[in-house]
Parts: sequence; structure tokens; C-alpha cells
Amino acid sequence: MTESFRRSGEYPQGDDHQATDPMRAAYPQQQPVSSSPVNPEWPPPPAYEPVAPVAVDPGTTVWPGSGQGGDGGAGGHGAGGAYAGYPEPDAVSSTAVLQAQPVPAAPAPAPKKRAKGTIALLAAVAIVAAAIGGGTAYGIQELTGKDTASSSTSTTVVAAAKKGTVAGVAQAVSPSIVEVSATSNAGSSTGSGVIISSSGEIVTNNHVISGASEIKVRLSSGKSYTAKVVGTDSKKDLALIKLENAPSGLKVATLGNSDGVQVGDDVVAIGSPEGLTGTVTSGIVSALNRDVTVSTDESQGQQQQQGGGSGQWPFSFGGQQFNGDTGSSTTTYKAIQTDASLNPGNSGGALIDMNGNIVGINSAMYSAANSSSSSSSAGSVGLGFAIPINTVKSDLASLRAGGSDS
Repeated sequence: MTESFRRSGEYPQGDDHQATDPMRAAYPQQQPVSSSPVNPEWPPPPAYEPVAPVAVDPGTTVWPGSGQGGDGGAGGHGAGGAYAGYPEPDAVSSTAVLQAQPVPAAPAPAPKKRAKGTIALLAAVAIVAAAIGGGTAYGIQELTGKDTASSSTSTTVVAAAKKGTVAGVAQAVSPSIVEVSATSNAGSSTGSGVIISSSGEIVTNNHVISGASEIKVRLSSGKSYTAKVVGTDSKKDLALIKLENAPSGLKVATLGNSDGVQVGDDVVAIGSPEGLTGTVTSGIVSALNRDVTVSTDESQGQQQQQGGGSGQWPFSFGGQQFNGDTGSSTTTYKAIQTDASLNPGNSGGALIDMNGNIVGINSAMYSAANSSSSSSSAGSVGLGFAIPINTVKSDLASLRAGGSDS
């Protein structure tokens, strides 16, 4: 019976042909359908459509199945598998082939990019933090140029464009320095002073105004005002005077920190030597804590006044007398030594760091001229002294209350 069916041509593609045509074996639904009865010895077809092949990579095709049927294994039509050319109804087993060769995830490099981005962000934050913190200082120095400022203070009075220059210091501080003229029955003397408040308070040396019956102050603008004595401290050679009917808009000096001054720091001196208002000289800090002895006797001021403003204020240093006899009544204070040129009339003026802060009040200077020499032969030899500004600040409350001499 079977042979008669095969010879009748109802199944023109026999076992031999199926074995040589894998496409037809995998897709039996594409074979010609016969209306003749089916051989009961043949297994029934599956109840679902065959699964189509899956393309995994270019040039690679995976045929779903258990591996026991189809043309890829030992079974198939010719092998007499359970489903002979039809894929087995094993969905779970079919997907195993797809999982055997997983496709690499495309976004794998993304974590590296994010890591780089995170590192760059952290680096940027570190730079900003360094700039804000202690590291700030280096960045500012690079932007503004060489840092020549004294270590005495962090306050900057000088304009950034002229930072570290004598011209910048002079421009910023000169309006705060005044000329002080004191007149008495014996004569007159000329010195300098520093404006420390907008109300017209001025710090100067005690020996500049000692014994004076009248005090005149000339501002950098050229205008003159009468001043009165507020307080004196002869032991520190300091005095506080105040302008009467002080004008508005006075330029107040910035008082620095003399404890931070170092030997070798650049400094500028501003005063009125020989009545030359607003004279600017420069130099360095030559030494610190020099023991300078000056007179506390009011008569010494009278002697200076008798010289018509050309007299030298006498002082002692290192056991030697300079500029005359200091007398029997003296006081000693620690001073900043400088080689900035100081001459008669600089007393009471300012010694300034390169940031524009007052670090000292000039008080004594050595001149080669002796007491019999004329003022024309007197001059600076680079040996000057200034009262540290911290000494002045600690004495201000007492001076405002009248001073220790009251």
C-alpha cells in the first residue's frame, strides 16, 4: 500500500529529496499539499507554525529548535526524528540557542566617559577651592604681578595697577600726610603728621609740638587749618592733635601691623622736610627693635624751635649722642630702623609698607651736621628711626584722654 502511494506521485519529494533539500525540510508547509489520505504510520504535523530563523550577527543565522530536529543536527527527515523536519514544540529549548551567543551591550564605554567627566569636575572644584583658600594667594600674585608687599598686613590700600610701586604708595597715602608748624615765644618748628580719623585727629611726635602756643596744619590740598593739642606722651614721643573746623572728606590713613614688618621690607617715607610738603623717599627696613633714647624735656623742643625749623632733634643710640645733647630727662623706646632718607621736618610723618599701610611714625634721624653747622650742610645719611605703629595704636586711648603728660 505504501509503495503504491509513493509510486502514484502523490508525494513527489521523497526521503531522498528531502535529505538533499534542507530548506524544504525546515519549511514543510511550503511542500505541495495532497488531497489523498495520509499514511497512518506517519506522525501528525505540529499544532503551530514553524519558527522562522533568527539573524544574530551579519552573516550568521540561528535556526531555532532543540538541536535534535531540522537539518542542523543528527536528526531531520532522513534521520527519522520525532517531528521529522518540523521544529520540536520546545520554546524554552529554542531560546537557548539565542542565549548561547549574547550580543555585547553597546553602552559599555559609557562608565569610562562618566568617570572622566567626574574627574574633570572634581579637578575644577579643587582649583576653585585652592583659589579661594590659601591657594588663592598664588593665583592673585600671578594676575597682579610680583608680590613686593610687606608681610605687615593683608590690607591693600594701593591700587592694583600700581601695587608694589613707590608711585602707587605715594598716590594712595600722600593725601593722609600733613605738614605741622608749631610756634612759640622761642620760634617755630616744622614737622609732619598723619590723619587717623575723619574728624581731623592727627598723630605726630611730641617734640614737634612741645611748648607750642599755636599749631597750624597744612593739608596736601594746600589749605591750612588751626589745630589744638588733645594729648601728649613724652615717654613715647607721641602727640595727638585735632583740626578745628575740620573739612569733610579728609583722607584717613590705614594703620598697619608693625609686628609683621621684616628686615629688608621695602618702605616709603612721606613728610615735609625743610617745609617741602609731601616729599616722598623710599628705602628698606634696616633693622628692628633699636633702642632709641630721646629727650622728654620741653626745653629741647624750644632749642629746636630756636633753629628756625632747621634744628636737629637730639637722640642717643648705642651709647652715642646724635644731633646734640638729649639732656638729663630722657626716655627710650624700640624703633624701626630704615635707610629711607629722613631730614628735619620728617618727624611725625609716616613710614609706609608697599601695600600703603602705616607701619611707623618717623621720629629721629642722624645728620652729619653738628650744632654749629648751618641747615644747608645737614642731610640724611640713611640712618633713620620710626616709632612702630603698634606702639601708637596701643597709646591712642590714653592720648585721646589727654595723654600721660596731662
